[in-house]
Amino acid sequence: MTTRLVLATRNKHKVGELRSILTAAGLDVELVGADAYPEIPDVPETGVSFAENALLKAHALAEATGLPAVADDSGLCVDVLGGAPGIFSARWSGRHGDDRANLDLLLAQLGDIAAPHRTAHFACAAALALPDGTERVVEGVLEGTLRHEPTGSGGFGYDPVLEPLGESRTCAELTAEEKNAISHRGKAFRALVPVVKELLG
Repeated sequence: MTTRLVLATRNKHKVGELRSILTAAGLDVELVGADAYPEIPDVPETGVSFAENALLKAHALAEATGLPAVADDSGLCVDVLGGAPGIFSARWSGRHGDDRANLDLLLAQLGDIAAPHRTAHFACAAALALPDGTERVVEGVLEGTLRHEPTGSGGFGYDPVLEPLGESRTCAELTAEEKNAISHRGKAFRALVPVVKELLG
């Protein structure tokens, strides 16, 4: 029997990304997004780490639907800023989800920082929670350096300024396939495969 698994997002691209990873691994799982349950409100991200936020969302969805649930939380961690913006990445400028304002503020804060000290990484924690309270968390990281100016029109968030290690392009200049192959979320989602196998058979 096919197991239904809910991903705590209304982002169809994210659902498609995890679905293709689970399918490629040969898992008999029906993955749906949170939009399949419009009556369930979004969960406030009140945790102090990516893992805490992912677990909060996964447990809330598992409890509300009675189904196994996956959630992720991710952001940009800049070494010279002590790991900030981190969990505040989406609201760094004070307005949630204003990519341009967040990017402009970050670049202004790093204005006088020389190239060798502009190291950063994207981090993602993905959590799987079962209705009985069982939980697992996996993580993925994409290391890189920050450009002084945004480049590229793909991706979103801080993609136009992060150049992955070993690349001459930013994340926003990569194709969707190239980005998924190395991205922090792609790595975290792929790390979920053995967890799904273990807990959902």
